[in-house]
Amino acid sequence: MIQVAPQMRIFLALEPADFRKGIDGLAQICRATLERDPFSGALFVFRNRSGTALKVLAYDGQGFWLCYKRLSRGRFRWWPKGKEPSCRLEAHDLQLLLWNGDPSQSQVAPRWRPLAGH
Repeated sequence: MIQVAPQMRIFLALEPADFRKGIDGLAQICRATLERDPFSGALFVFRNRSGTALKVLAYDGQGFWLCYKRLSRGRFRWWPKGKEPSCRLEAHDLQLLLWNGDPSQSQVAPRWRPLAGH
């Protein structure tokens, strides 16, 4: 089972992926394009070209998980742009994204902040 915890490393592939690819094809994208190790325990999030579906690839120490979400209507409204092949995402941002929300508009506390008076 995959549990998304705040300390997890989550990488979002900025370019759309060919969703005909399965675990091995997406793991190759992790290595070649994202320059990340798919065996690292991080979550890798991919979007299809039309923006109607997401795939999440994760390795749990025994094997790979491949999760797939396709919207019944519409498209995922938010997807970042950039010059890098991927960007980091916080766990709460992934939760918002999976519910077709916009993580850039979320009003949540920072992941870490110093204690007052220290």
